[in-house]
This record gives sequence, structure tokens and C-alpha cells, in this order.
Amino acid sequence: MMTTVSNTSGSSYIDSLKGVNDGAKKEDSGALTQSDFFALLTQQLAFQDPTKPVENDQMIAQMTSFTMADGISSLNTNFKDFAASMNSNQALQASSLVGRNVRVNSDTLIFDGTNKSYGAIEVPGKTTSMKVSIYDASGALVKSDTVSNPDEGKFELAWDGTNEAGVKQTAGLYTMKIDATVDGKSQSLVTSSYVPVASVTLGTSTADMKLNLLGLGAKKMSDILEIAAG
Repeated sequence: MMTTVSNTSGSSYIDSLKGVNDGAKKEDSGALTQSDFFALLTQQLAFQDPTKPVENDQMIAQMTSFTMADGISSLNTNFKDFAASMNSNQALQASSLVGRNVRVNSDTLIFDGTNKSYGAIEVPGKTTSMKVSIYDASGALVKSDTVSNPDEGKFELAWDGTNEAGVKQTAGLYTMKIDATVDGKSQSLVTSSYVPVASVTLGTSTADMKLNLLGLGAKKMSDILEIAAG
């Protein structure tokens, strides 16, 4: 008489992987955990062909592969947590800039009708003279001044908001232009201005974060050349 043997233990194990346990269905993320791997490995060893057992190097390779995959998965999770923490710190630091002045490359001067407006120029070597000109929104010249033999490097200028006659101008946006004589040749110099930070726009990463500058619109954090003292 031939006897049929039912592999109940293997079936029970397969059912447990499917989340079936006495009729209760567990929530499954779809990914095998370390416990699942070792359970599978145990089943593999239990049902292997006794005449062709698994080689030790194959078993070690399987365990090493899973350990590496599990480590990479944990590293990715930790990195995401770290990135989220960095973004939060960046957002907190950026929010502290609201109301402060930052320097960006621009030829625009912001005049509030009362306080001085500040700009800056990087003066190249062998500069013998500079002519600083300020224009209103219509393009009319408001004021000009000449600086002889300026020192090489950063040169800061301050405009009190008056024209050539000493009359205070209205609040608004003005344009500065710097014409210089460098090594005997005429050229225009790149200007920058100090502008108040009105607000901060937060993005999904630090690269998306923007500072909204009064009169100049949104600028990236990488566009900021200098943060003025509060």
C-alpha cells in the first residue's frame, strides 16, 4: 500500500508569509524583513536534498547579500531623516534673516524715504578713478560723484536720498551705475546692493528655499553675498 504524505509544515509556513494566522490577516508592507529571511533560510535547510546539501560559501553569500541590502535600506532611512533635519535647520536659520539686510549682485538701490541706501563695488587693481551715478525710475540722473584713486577691493557707498541740490527724493527704486578707469581703460564695474529680506519661501529642499527681497523679488540662498549685521 502506498501512503501519501502531506507537507503540512511547509504549507503552514507559506501561509504565515501571506499573513494568514488563525484567520487573522496582518498588515504587510510587501518587503521581507530580516526575520523573514532567516525563516526562509531555515526552511531551505530543512527541505534541501540530503545528497546535495547547500555549500557553505553559497549560504554565506546569501546571508552577506541580505545583510548588505538590509544595511543599505537602513542607511537610506537614516539619510532621509538627516536630510529632513537639515532642511528644518536651514528653514529656521533662513527665517531669522527676515527684516535684515543682505547683499546681492544688483544695480538697484532701495530708498525708503528716510534712511540711507547702501551699495558696494569690487574695485579692480590699477583703478585711477570712479564715477558713481544714481538714476531714478524714469532714467533721469539724480546725483553723481567722482572718487579718485580708490583702494583695490570692496568699496562701499552710501546715498542719503538727496539730489544734486540737496533735495530729498521720494521713496522707491533707484539705479546706480559705476564707470571707472582701470589701467587707462574705461569700463563699467559690477555693483551690489544691500536689500531687506521681506520673507522666506520654504521648499521641499534647501535648494528650493528662496529669500524674498524688497524690490528685487525671490533670490536663492546661494545668491547672497553677505549678511549685514542686525
